[in-house]
Amino acid sequence: MGELNMDDMPLPALFEQARKVHFTATESGNEIDQEEVKKACRALEKCDEMISKLGLFSTNETKEDISTTNLKYIMVPYYLGELTEKVAHDDRIQIVKAAQAKLKEFVSFCEAMELVPEEELEVSRQDGPKSNSMADRRAQKIARFKRQRAAESKLLEIKERKERRGRSTRASALSTPIEAGDEDVLDDDGEEEREAWFTSISLALCKAFDLLEMLKKEEEMLLAFKERQSKEGDKEFYQEVLDDRAQRAEAWHRNAAARVQYSKPAQPITCATFAQDVLEGRASVSQMHEHKHQPLIFGPASLVGGSITSERERMAAQVFQPSHRLPTMSIEEAGLKEMEIMNKWQERNVKLMEEANSSWYNDSEKPPGPPQEDDEDDDAAQDKARAWDDWKDDNPRGAGNKKLTPCG
Repeated sequence: MGELNMDDMPLPALFEQARKVHFTATESGNEIDQEEVKKACRALEKCDEMISKLGLFSTNETKEDISTTNLKYIMVPYYLGELTEKVAHDDRIQIVKAAQAKLKEFVSFCEAMELVPEEELEVSRQDGPKSNSMADRRAQKIARFKRQRAAESKLLEIKERKERRGRSTRASALSTPIEAGDEDVLDDDGEEEREAWFTSISLALCKAFDLLEMLKKEEEMLLAFKERQSKEGDKEFYQEVLDDRAQRAEAWHRNAAARVQYSKPAQPITCATFAQDVLEGRASVSQMHEHKHQPLIFGPASLVGGSITSERERMAAQVFQPSHRLPTMSIEEAGLKEMEIMNKWQERNVKLMEEANSSWYNDSEKPPGPPQEDDEDDDAAQDKARAWDDWKDDNPRGAGNKKLTPCG
């Protein structure tokens, strides 16, 4: 918080240093030292004391009567409540109650200044959040979230507008000096600052209501935990926790001992399919195996081993199946199959060419005969050619092989 003593610091400097610590602890997301948090809490308490002594605020005033310079000091209880909640202490209940008190003080003062939205006032007039239905609480959360997002957007817009005005003012000051009568332009900064602080107070109210609900739930949980400890005693409670951990450890060791027979080291197996068969009990390591590529089974059955004896085990074994198609043959088998198909295709093409050439040659040399036999031969050849064309249209070259190859 600085080397200067807090008693010697003026109120604006003390508030500004505490506000920087609050921003670092809540908005920036960076870790902060507990000593810094405690010093900031003491500085905010000193600010609260100085505000009371100076009488900056009065219950007879409204938000319009408060000067722009003093608007920021309305945030002192809110900053103090948020920083108090982040203090690490053995008695967490005491910290939660202190944070709630400061946040409620902030909300009460804003309500007196007519800064709290009417929706929040209606909820506070009821008995409590338990009296509302789930739909009402959900609508309240959504409305509060919308107000928070609107306030954040407005603050960002004011910041950008101020930066643009500052750049234009500096540029104009370099070119043209400010003459008499142009000072009114600078008064916009005061109105802009007043709007920014009112928006910050609205944003702080949204966060304060959310934090109050969270702290109330935490206080209920802590009180219930403390009540249980007082009834059962610390020793019995911790003994129950230790017994539960011991039971879990014993169960884990029993399961590990039951699985040890399936985890003994064996000779390496080069065929993945045969290794799968060995794990699932369909084959033995000592057996000679052929590379029969059957669909692999993944899941618990492939890890534990043993044959599948029930429908439940079969369904459990199908858990975590691969998303891609598994190969049905090896690369060597696919290559031999393709070679066999190509040889048959070439032989068939050669035979068809020979038949076509011999038929054309014989037709030219053959003496004229009865016309009925020639017509029958021509029809048969035409039907055969049409059938061959239809087969080639239905079975293009390479069909059915591209998904069987590894790179298909």
